Amino acid sequence: MEKTEKKQHKYGLIGKDIEYSFSRNYFTHKFKDLGLTDCEYVNFDYQNIDEFKTTLENNSNIKGCNVTIPYKESVIPFLTSLDAKAKAIGAVNTIKFTANGLVGYNTDAYGFKKSIEPHLKKHHTKALILGTGGASKAVKYVLEELGITCTYVSRKAKENQFTYTDLDKNIIKINTVIINCTPLGTHPNITDKAALPYEYLGKEHLLFDLIYNPNKTAFLKAGETQGATISNGQHMLEYQAEESWRIWNS
Repeated sequence: MEKTEKKQHKYGLIGKDIEYSFSRNYFTHKFKDLGLTDCEYVNFDYQNIDEFKTTLENNSNIKGCNVTIPYKESVIPFLTSLDAKAKAIGAVNTIKFTANGLVGYNTDAYGFKKSIEPHLKKHHTKALILGTGGASKAVKYVLEELGITCTYVSRKAKENQFTYTDLDKNIIKINTVIINCTPLGTHPNITDKAALPYEYLGKEHLLFDLIYNPNKTAFLKAGETQGATISNGQHMLEYQAEESWRIWNS
């Protein structure tokens, strides 16, 4: 039987149904480029976040993890502490394993800010955030930091947010930035998109989709057809991944 080498430094992605994920390929290539033969990056694909306990018990060589949908909030009780930004956002997408325990960080905010700033214009003062999960919390944090008034849009009615049926011409015209933080449109369900009145979009709008696969989601295509500026989540992912790597090695 072929002998398998145990890597000294293990990193990974915590999520659900994540075989498609960007992170494993990204870091595997990064390790190769850096000549880090003692590092590996694996997927921790959980049906329930409680499975994280078993991972911790069986993997003493983990140095850091990324966290994706749907565990950016539910992973927090497993952590020893949060850095200030992660605490303010209320969501974690990066975990550093230290001698003093597991520390949670949020690099989504860093990645989102770096990737959306080049597209912002003076008239981009109000935004709609589609979805209310962990990623949307990082997006809201950044928009408020940039002085952009933002409102969540969800399927369920809740105080101080819109439902999709609330969205009319006036709301769409006023909110010239729209960010999709839902999984709608992710491969293989590439025809799915949020139920917006896309006919009211125009060249003054900026549509940003956190999804990167496909490169151009149905949401972005619909905005592009109306003349809107569009951007997917590829650069955001790359920025947040590099920030994760910096944190793990600092």
